[in-house]
Amino acid sequence: MTSTRTIGHWADGTDFAGGSDRTAPVTNPATGAVSGQVALATAEDARTVIASAATAFPSWRDTSLAKRTAILFNFRELLNARKDELATIITAEHGKVLSDALGEVSRGQEVVEFACGIPHLLKGSMSENASTNVDVASIRQPLGVVGIIGPFNFPAMVPMWFFPIAIAAGNTVVFKPSEKDPSAALWMARLWAEAGLPAGVFNVLQGDKVAVDELLTNPTVKAVSFVGSTPIAQYVYATGTAHGKRVQALGGAKNHAVILPDADLDLAADAMVNAGFGSAGERCMAISACVAVGPIANELVAKISDRARTLKTGDGTRDADMGPLVTKAHRDRVASYIDAGETDGAKVVVDGRNVTADGADGGFWLGPTLLDHVTPEMSVYTDEIFGPVLSVVRVQTYDEALALINANPYGNGTAIFTNDGGAARRFQNEVEVGMVGINVPVPVPMAYYSFGGWRSSLFGDTHAHGTEGVHFFTRGKVVTTRWLDPSHGGINLGFPQNN
Repeated sequence: MTSTRTIGHWADGTDFAGGSDRTAPVTNPATGAVSGQVALATAEDARTVIASAATAFPSWRDTSLAKRTAILFNFRELLNARKDELATIITAEHGKVLSDALGEVSRGQEVVEFACGIPHLLKGSMSENASTNVDVASIRQPLGVVGIIGPFNFPAMVPMWFFPIAIAAGNTVVFKPSEKDPSAALWMARLWAEAGLPAGVFNVLQGDKVAVDELLTNPTVKAVSFVGSTPIAQYVYATGTAHGKRVQALGGAKNHAVILPDADLDLAADAMVNAGFGSAGERCMAISACVAVGPIANELVAKISDRARTLKTGDGTRDADMGPLVTKAHRDRVASYIDAGETDGAKVVVDGRNVTADGADGGFWLGPTLLDHVTPEMSVYTDEIFGPVLSVVRVQTYDEALALINANPYGNGTAIFTNDGGAARRFQNEVEVGMVGINVPVPVPMAYYSFGGWRSSLFGDTHAHGTEGVHFFTRGKVVTTRWLDPSHGGINLGFPQNN
């Protein structure tokens, strides 16, 4: 039976139903049951939500840094006290296990804490007497209304890469979450209101392409942040910039981990299991290609296989290591890649297609899957699968491994496992990837550094959070000042010059 719970928008500090008669079902991936219907905005609904943000902007822009910081601290404290609530919502709609959901919230909170330092981050500079009696100062100011378009795989962490900094810098936000797991956004909106954020500063727009296109084309929206697949990231970047917007669009990935012959193979195997199967592989920083160098491949595959077989797939609210995939269609798509890999000649070492899960029969289950003898022309290697499928590619040398990574169209994250400092240093210098781990499988940086890849993993020139995030949500202004003393007289229409 279909649930009648309706998940709407948030505008001007309150729930907003909108005028659309279109909805999409929201399911619990662990049971397959429909838990609600999310509103899919019309263009007019989207304009109403955007207008709410535009109305709130002048007052929020002029709110003191001290007041903004106090509200951010309030939000941080409330989030810390009630993060279990948010994790439960994430698990119910995304499917990831509760510990994973809590980890997501904690990583997002790091950006909230970083944004609490906004008074320091927005400090400008000044040069006294740049010319005779002329002072020059640089300042950074907010843009206005900014749009954030979030992915399904991290309904709390990814938007928190953006909106704490955007809000702290004085912007107002319209956040469009994925229609697959929309409830976390409304929970955070209510938490912002409880923290004292004025109405209209943080808004939620539910919807599909109609809502996205309005954010990308509406002249009131000055910037857009996006995380999702590479084809959509390309579309968001092209459309948004064509309409004069600042855009950062983070796309897909095919992340490699290179295991050198001198590596600690137990450490590497643990890392491959965690990075390949955590969050059911539904993350852009998952390791999906394990590159075994030299004679270690058989031993490494055996160690990964032994560990993968011990993982329990099941309902995220139970004692499971890995939850279901987000939808049945996505589960079937991921399984089809395993079929294709097997047909192409890869060896299925651990097969997750017929997993026995600790959960309801209707759940979207797919267990950890390990493929060996994968080659670069196979679709299981070339495509971003976004599921719990780890492919082992065997090469003979470090140079072969490096060439494989640098030839890939994506450049999000990579890792190397070795006890050789010289090899690690050479790798970090030569690899053409935005985020590099050395004996660290998922090198997501802390909030005071910036997150983002190279090549087809990022469109735009600004990464998320850190100082680059502050620059994205502000624009520079230079003020040149001269106060005339009483002895001044006369008119000079010449070009300003230094005397």
